[in-house]
Amino acid sequence: MSDYLKISGKKFKSRLIVGTGKYKNFQECAKAIKISGAEIVTVAVRRVNIFNKNKPLLMDYIDPKKVTYLPNTAGCFTSSEALRTLRLAREIGGWKLVKLEVLGDKKTLFPDMLETLKSTEVLSKEGFKVMVYCSDDPLMAKRLENVGAVAIMPLAAPIGSGLGILNKINIQIIRSKTKLPLIIDAGLGQASDATIAMELGCDGVLVNTAIAMAQNPIQMAEAMKYSVIAGRKSYLSGRIKKTFFGKASSPSKGII
Repeated sequence: MSDYLKISGKKFKSRLIVGTGKYKNFQECAKAIKISGAEIVTVAVRRVNIFNKNKPLLMDYIDPKKVTYLPNTAGCFTSSEALRTLRLAREIGGWKLVKLEVLGDKKTLFPDMLETLKSTEVLSKEGFKVMVYCSDDPLMAKRLENVGAVAIMPLAAPIGSGLGILNKINIQIIRSKTKLPLIIDAGLGQASDATIAMELGCDGVLVNTAIAMAQNPIQMAEAMKYSVIAGRKSYLSGRIKKTFFGKASSPSKGII
């Protein structure tokens, strides 16, 4: 298999990234991740226990030697909070590949792009490999690339909304303007949303709520696995051109 997801020089077979929040318990989370085939899991440093050994540890259920942990700054609303959180993660766990998320509004959970841009530049200079949650603004995506981001992660829709991809045009523009991995982050609701993202040319998708809050999280995790594979194969196959007129699929010559 030569079609890998490549992030900061590391190769991954799976293009599905799965979050570790909102599950009933760590056992359910571990089962969902296993069946999803995901090789990267996001970990909200401020919410998921990866430090306190007196309480259940995520590491007891998901082996960081087998699955890449991606510490993120979920719940941070300022640059200083995000920087402090990721510096702590690096100091305690040694993580340099991280996901930056600086929110600007508690109701919509949209990213504060000024704080995000500033934080990306600082973290990059400190040696972090920063995957950045951002708006679907092509100009801002390019600025993030210019200050050192290793992956662009635009939202499809507000976090946890399940609305699917609301602005396909912007995602396609970002795809055409950046050489960095493009990963849809936030807003997907069902397997077909992941397929659409991959068919738009995205390199991967990050899914949490759509799996964790599904009526059957384990089954949804498996559905997401195959939807990402299908979407990627569809994109690489090259779709037919759209036309307003019908065209017979059978030969027009030699008919009876």
